[in-house]
Amino acid sequence: MKIGNIKKVLLPNLPYLFFLWAFLKIGTAYRLAGGADFAHKLIGLGRTIGPAFANFAPGLHPFDWLVGIAGAVILRLVVYAKAKKASKYRRDEEYGSARWGTAKDIEPFVDPKFENNVILTGTERLTMNTRPKNPANARNLNACVIGSSGSGKTRFWLTPQLLQAHSSYVVVDPKGGTLSQVGYFLQRKKGYKVTVFNSIDFSKSMHYNPLAYVRNEADILKFVDTLISNTKGEGKESDPFWTKAETLLYCALIAYIIFEGPPEDRNINTLVDMIGGMEVKENDEDYMNAVDYMFAGLEKRKPDCFAVKQYKKYKLASGDVCSKRLLNHGLCHG
Repeated sequence: MKIGNIKKVLLPNLPYLFFLWAFLKIGTAYRLAGGADFAHKLIGLGRTIGPAFANFAPGLHPFDWLVGIAGAVILRLVVYAKAKKASKYRRDEEYGSARWGTAKDIEPFVDPKFENNVILTGTERLTMNTRPKNPANARNLNACVIGSSGSGKTRFWLTPQLLQAHSSYVVVDPKGGTLSQVGYFLQRKKGYKVTVFNSIDFSKSMHYNPLAYVRNEADILKFVDTLISNTKGEGKESDPFWTKAETLLYCALIAYIIFEGPPEDRNINTLVDMIGGMEVKENDEDYMNAVDYMFAGLEKRKPDCFAVKQYKKYKLASGDVCSKRLLNHGLCHG
C-alpha cells in the first residue's frame, strides 16, 4: 500500500486511540468497584475512577481491553453514521462566497485563436468548438442580449460576432444597416456568399424562382398546394369548391409553363401574366381568351398531357360555377 493511502487511513483514526485508552480506564474502574450487581458497581465507580486514571499505563486485564475496544468502535460507528447523514457545509462561507470571475476562471472555455470565439465582453469569450478536449468545458453558445433602443445591441454585440467570420450567418435586420456595415468585408475580404432578402425594397433584394425547382407533376402539386395554403388567408373555408378549382387552374398553367414554355419564361411573372390574360365574358359562353387558345393548340399536339387534362377539369368546374351563379341569381329574384 502506498504511503499516501496509509496516511489517509491512519490519520483520521488516530484520535480513537485516545478514546480506546479512556474507555479502557473506565472498564478498569468498573472492574475494581465494589458490589455484585450493575447498580452497586455504578455506585462504587466514583471511588475507583480516580485511581484507575492515575496510572497512565493500560492494564492487561481482558475485561478492560474489551470495554476499551467496544467503546472506541461504537463511538467510531456513531461518528460515521452522523457523517453520512450530515448536510454539506461550506465552513466560513455561510454568508456568501460569490466573487467576480477572473481570466483564469474562463481560460478553459476560450479558444487560443481569437477568431474562433464568440465575443461576450472586451475580455471574455467562448470557444465555437462544441467538442473541446475536456467535455466538461462544453458550453451552450446561445446568447440573449437585452437592451433599450439605441443601447448598442447591434453595434457592440452583433457586428463584432459577424466580423469574426467563423461561421455561416442568418441575420434578421429590420433596420437594414447591418449589410452596409459588414457586407463588403464578408464578401470581398472573407469570400462569403451574401444573399439578401429585402421585403421592403425588392430592387435591393435577391430573387427566388420556385419554378426553377419544379421537375415533374408531383412537384407541381406540392408547389400549388403550398401556394394556396399560404395565400388563402385565415379562417375556416366555407366551400372547398373554389380551392379545388383554383388548384386545377394553377396546375394546368404551371405545367404549361414548365413543360411547354422556354426556359426564360419559367417563372412566377409568366404565371401572373397568364392569369391576367384569362378574360371572361359571362354573356358569351363561347368566348375564348388567349389562354384558351394556348391550351386548344396544346390539346391538338398533346391531347393526353398533364396540363391539358388539368385545364379541361378546370373548365368543367368553371362551367359549374356559372350555373351556380345563375341559379343563385334566379333564387334571389324569384
